[in-house]
Amino acid sequence: MAKDNKSNVSELEMDEESKRLFNIRKVQKNKKPSFNRVDSHRLKRVPSSWRRPKGVNSKLRKGIKAKGSLVKVGYGSPEAVKGLHPSGYTEILVYNVKDVENISNPSSEAIRIGRTVGAKKRTMIEEKAAELGIKVLNPSRGEE
Repeated sequence: MAKDNKSNVSELEMDEESKRLFNIRKVQKNKKPSFNRVDSHRLKRVPSSWRRPKGVNSKLRKGIKAKGSLVKVGYGSPEAVKGLHPSGYTEILVYNVKDVENISNPSSEAIRIGRTVGAKKRTMIEEKAAELGIKVLNPSRGEE
């Protein structure tokens, strides 16, 4: 039954150029390496979150291929589709009903309900969104 909920998020009507750019973004994301911090695989105290190598003798800073990839502009998404949901909507994070009422353009903006919102407030938010004609990107499953 979960497939029915997935179909509630219909894709935005996009022109051919936008579809092409979303496809480029998808291909680029698949090619993008995982950028890990130097020595994060060896030392438990070093998190894997990216930090630019600054050491004078750092092999990664010098660009030795075997040492991993550096973060560069070329790995980015096309600017027109950067930060958009794969369906084409702009995501707005909401935590209460008042946030839903602040949505200015329901045709291009969709809401994502915050993960800390409880069931009672979640249903109130979903009802208000349905009333205003706003897409909910993560609707609750409902009774099964």
